[in-house]
Amino acid sequence: MTFAQNPRDTDDDKLHEECGVFGVIGGADAAAATALGLHALQHRGQEAVGITSFDGAEFFTRRGLGHVADNFSSGDSIAELPGHVAMGHVRYSTTGGAGLRNVQPLYAELASGGFAVAHNGNISNSRALRSELVGKGAIFQSTSDTEVIIHLVATSRYPTMLDKLIDALRLVEGAYALIVMTPRGMAACRDPLGIRPLVMGKLGDAIVFASETVALDVVGAEFTRQVDPGEFIEVDFDGTVRSHRPFGERKARPCIFEHVYFSRPDSIFNQRSVYESRKNIGIELAREAPCDADLVVPVPDSGVPAAIGYSQQSEIPFELGIIRSHYVGRTFIQPSDGARNAGVKRKHNANRAIVEGKRIVLIDDSIVRGTTSLKIVQMMRDAGAAEVHFRVASPPTGHGCYYGVDTPERSKLLAGRMDLSAMREFIQADSLSFVSINGLYRAVGLASRDGDSPQYCDACFTGEYPTPLTDLAQRHDREAQLTLPVNKVA
Repeated sequence: MTFAQNPRDTDDDKLHEECGVFGVIGGADAAAATALGLHALQHRGQEAVGITSFDGAEFFTRRGLGHVADNFSSGDSIAELPGHVAMGHVRYSTTGGAGLRNVQPLYAELASGGFAVAHNGNISNSRALRSELVGKGAIFQSTSDTEVIIHLVATSRYPTMLDKLIDALRLVEGAYALIVMTPRGMAACRDPLGIRPLVMGKLGDAIVFASETVALDVVGAEFTRQVDPGEFIEVDFDGTVRSHRPFGERKARPCIFEHVYFSRPDSIFNQRSVYESRKNIGIELAREAPCDADLVVPVPDSGVPAAIGYSQQSEIPFELGIIRSHYVGRTFIQPSDGARNAGVKRKHNANRAIVEGKRIVLIDDSIVRGTTSLKIVQMMRDAGAAEVHFRVASPPTGHGCYYGVDTPERSKLLAGRMDLSAMREFIQADSLSFVSINGLYRAVGLASRDGDSPQYCDACFTGEYPTPLTDLAQRHDREAQLTLPVNKVA
């Protein structure tokens, strides 16, 4: 995973999911359904999109940079992808960076036939595996960690494709939700801890897989169930479904940030409504961090459900004191530093008639670097707000994610380098509070966080990572070696 400062970070101070995956087998309009499903998952990745289909004899792939609508809005683009089986991917790059060569699905011709894969997540020992594979003569065409899986499958000595894939995934660490397509059908699998999400549905006689239930809703598919942590599901072209559990039973640790921000609010994640979870976070936040104020104002759009919950619990009126423009994306041209620094006003503008003279409670889902929070607080003051209090619908994000989320290094995370008082001073709010980790767990239906065996992956808040982090450990070892004192010889 890469942590270098990226130009896109200057205009978007949020954590970003790496991608979303969608697949359908047995549908007459498989590619069209895939494009529609990916459109519903666009929030999970906005840099690139790709679809691969199979017509029983040949694989077809179309990939491009930009949004789904930029690449698959015409009948001609869908006509290039024939067949009753298709799968696709929307990407926000972490490992490997941006660029067309890293756009998924990735495809390779193996000895056993064509092999296409779409991956949501991050392999935390991909650098170590890549180095070993290159040492054995492997030639990589991309810098994506997903290609490591292809090489591991290609070099496995097991006889069947399923066994090859299981053999490959036994060697990887980290998080993954995979959809794989071969000449024999489609397979979907999830890492043993279920960190990244994956669900299954039915569309007529077709079987559908997707990162979120909202994609099933949009294509008209019926939700069947989630793919369980560590489960492999095979679907043949005749519709036969087989489930395998090669990793045994382990306690699941799904990503709790899906409830906070990543998933669309109209999705169901881990058997819970995301929208209800976010409202409940606002309720817990109001109980833990009350405020004497006139208005509750969400930072749109992600802060809205929590702000509704905060307003209902506190009985402080909810108002849209900030209006968001929906026509500005991350790729907006920024011709100068001055224009870049004013970027928040292109996305958000104060509703002066509502906030002027009022004591405001701002509700946002998280604080990452704090730069956007500072600008929004200042925007409220410029609009005449008498007081500006900030409440955050997640605990302080003080640790990096190594499981498929674009996270700055810890030194750039506000909570990674400041205590609460210093953070409040940095964003220039009259007060600042975050929901507690136990409050977050209560909001998603649990009594509290089990410190000995947490029910979710919450490493971005606690620093407790549920898997080994080989690449990170090796990087720290290299950095330590570089800083060792040099012994001079007389």
